[in-house]
Order: sequence, then C-alpha cells, then structure tokens
Amino acid sequence: MRLRQFLLTLAVPVLLVIAGTAGYALLEGWSFLDALYMTVITITTVGFMEVHPLSTAGRLFTSALSLGGVFTLFYAATSMIRAVVSGEVRGTLGRQRMERKLSDLSGHAIVCGYGRMGRLVCQEFSSLRMPFVLIDQQAAVLAGFRDPHGIALTGDATDDHVLRQAGVERAKVLVTVAASDAANLYITMSARLLSESLFIVARSEEPETEPKLLRAGANRVVSPYVIGGQRVAMAVLRPNVVDFIELATRSDYLELQIEESRIEEGSALAGV
Repeated sequence: MRLRQFLLTLAVPVLLVIAGTAGYALLEGWSFLDALYMTVITITTVGFMEVHPLSTAGRLFTSALSLGGVFTLFYAATSMIRAVVSGEVRGTLGRQRMERKLSDLSGHAIVCGYGRMGRLVCQEFSSLRMPFVLIDQQAAVLAGFRDPHGIALTGDATDDHVLRQAGVERAKVLVTVAASDAANLYITMSARLLSESLFIVARSEEPETEPKLLRAGANRVVSPYVIGGQRVAMAVLRPNVVDFIELATRSDYLELQIEESRIEEGSALAGV
C-alpha cells in the first residue's frame, strides 16, 4: 500500500507537466517543445523569461500552474525523501521480492517457530540444501536470519493467510515447533485443512498433547523431553548403539548414512 502511495506521489508531477504542456498548446497554440519548456520552468519556478508573449488566458494559466507546481513538487520531494530515508520503499520492494520467491516454491518445507529447536531444524534443512520457509511472529527474531536455502516470513502461523503465503498447498513438509502446545495444535489443524497430502511433524511439550496432535492431522509427534530422557538413558546403558545411530543419521557424518527411499508399485524391489 505504501509503495502505491509512493508511485502516486511520483505520478502527480508527471501529470502536472502533461497538463501544463497541453494547456499551453491549446491556449497559446505553441509547439510541443515550447509548451513543455514553458511548463517545466513554470513548475520549477526557475524564473526564466516566457518563450513567447502570453495572452491574458495564458497568464492566468501560468499563475495557477506556478502555484500548483510549487506545492506539488514540494510535497512529492518531501514524500520521496521520507520514504527513502525511512526505508519504506526498500522494505516494500523486499517484501515483493520475497512474495515472488514464495510463489515459485514447490515441494519445500515450512518451519513454524524460530526458537532453539526451530533453529536446529533450519540448520539441518540448510545442510541438506532443502528449500524451506521459516515463519515466526517476532520480526526481531528473524532480523538476523540469513540462509541461501531459506526464506523468513514474519507472521502468525496459526493464520491461514500466512500459511498460504508460505505455500502450504505446494509444500511437502510442515514442521511446527512453536513454544506452546496450543499453538502447535492449532497450526497442525489449520495446515491439515489446507493440505491433505502435507506431511506434518509437530512438537509436543506435554505427553497428553500427543494424541490431540495426531487427531488434528500430525503424521509424527516429537517430544524433546521424552527423546532427550531416552537419549541420556541409552548413552549410559548402550553408548555404542547411540554412537552408531548418531553416525547413521546426522548429515555431517557422510562415511555412514542410512537413507529412506519409497519403493513404488511395479518396481523390481517391491516386496523384496
């Protein structure tokens, strides 16, 4: 909206020049170049002499054009300086570039929440060069976000409009790791209603929230405290197993990786 106002402000002096040129051409019968030159020196009040002697109608028109030009140019210049200095134009153009990037995304991931867990999820997606959209309500949290594979979007992920802006209908995966179970539950339900094929992974703080998230449409529910407790216990009871699992699942250990691939019907590997 601000960009539209900025463009309208720029258009007013142009329209004034067009109107002045046409007025001199009609009232005085001057050529286009003479009428344009007279319009410009009148609007800018540079004080040069008239191109040709003016009639009474031409003088009245020049007076009106001078007054209109002074106030219009002053207002346009002030608006442009304010918009450039405050960063409104840069911010609006940046949002438009982001919206174009978002409209081109398909098969990407959406991460809701940029807390400690959200940061780790984004780092893992980035290391795998997987395109993703990061959504968080706090603009200050996303201010320092820089990732060649991720796009930061400020907004409330519980809002359907924000999810659509992030391309939820074209996304492959949605990970919701908001701070509260209520937010994750609402995001899960909203995302499932917008896309039936979306794979949703939700974070759960309390054990009783897990069945609710599954019923709301989550494909997987992850409880950091449960996993952390099990990991600590396994590190004591089966340390070598824990080391093997870490080697086989983390992307920074390429010497041994366990991957998952879908076997479609008709494949020679189906049923083997």
